[in-house]
Amino acid sequence: MITKSKKEETVKELVELLEGVSGLYIFDFNKLNVADTINLRRLMKEKKIKVRVAKNTLILLALKEFGKFEVPEKYFFGQSALAFSYDDPTVPARILKQFTEKRETPKLKAAVIEGQVYDGSRLKELAELPSKEDLIASILGSINAPISGIVGSINAVLRDVAYLVEEVAKTKAA
Repeated sequence: MITKSKKEETVKELVELLEGVSGLYIFDFNKLNVADTINLRRLMKEKKIKVRVAKNTLILLALKEFGKFEVPEKYFFGQSALAFSYDDPTVPARILKQFTEKRETPKLKAAVIEGQVYDGSRLKELAELPSKEDLIASILGSINAPISGIVGSINAVLRDVAYLVEEVAKTKAA
């Protein structure tokens, strides 16, 4: 039996983990053997994803105390684990998708990305979202495109002027 102070400590820790989170994944790790659990935690840790297991009631209390988004209670059944992503909210989705391709578990119950709640059935869609780095590269590429076009145009004008000067010089010399 967990003491009241231990429960309060767990809720406090979960609230602290929720601060600054860009992606929160709630998944059912039931039927996951010890080796797979260790492997999943290792994969998450390598990508700087924090994973915590807690009682559903304590998770709900932490979410209520946090108060920045609401996750419906219907997602809190069985054994629940949470994956907290701070940099790229799509990384846990890719890890869970890769993991579930080889086995049936863990099952994604729900995900919260930038405050928006997604049902667990949308794991494939979430895993296919571009990463933060890909989005930044795409935006920078779009910004650079007009600049490179201007540079190309300036170079073409300079080349034409140089050609014109050379032709004038040839006609004057002749």
